[in-house]
Amino acid sequence: MIRMSAASPVLIIGQAPGARVHASGLPFDDPSGDRLRGWMGLDRDAFYDLRLISILPMAFCFPGYDAKGADLPPPPACAKTWQQRVMTAIRPPEITLLVGGYAQRHHLGLGRTARVTETVRYWRHHAPRVFPLPHPSWRNTAWLKRNPWFEAELLPALRTRLRELLGPDIVKVDPE
Repeated sequence: MIRMSAASPVLIIGQAPGARVHASGLPFDDPSGDRLRGWMGLDRDAFYDLRLISILPMAFCFPGYDAKGADLPPPPACAKTWQQRVMTAIRPPEITLLVGGYAQRHHLGLGRTARVTETVRYWRHHAPRVFPLPHPSWRNTAWLKRNPWFEAELLPALRTRLRELLGPDIVKVDPE
């Protein structure tokens, strides 16, 4: 589920498509995508406009389910094979959103034990060019409640940066 333009100012690097997204062929075409678009202050049309947004997953296909029915992680071979090739084929984006721990560990050079909460908590160390985000899955609703600073501090800064790049008519500062 790669959607790339060499000229997009915004790059979203996610994990791997879930079963629903894999079937639709459109990244973030699910409730996680609805939440991510809300975080960004974008409507669906702007989110899928290749002049604005490119989307690169850590794995290009649905990796399957584990024994408990949860999505498997992106296979490491995918990132090793494709991430650097894709990144060198595009101009450096103005802003990169690293969605989830796999993208954060790979692109920030963090060790395997790096925790999403700590990486996201120290988002200011990477902004304004990189914003680490938790995965927007419903499974992280409890995480959002335990970490109110995410919505109070990081999301307004992210929307402000996106408004600077994409324009005030495209990014809503306070989305409904």
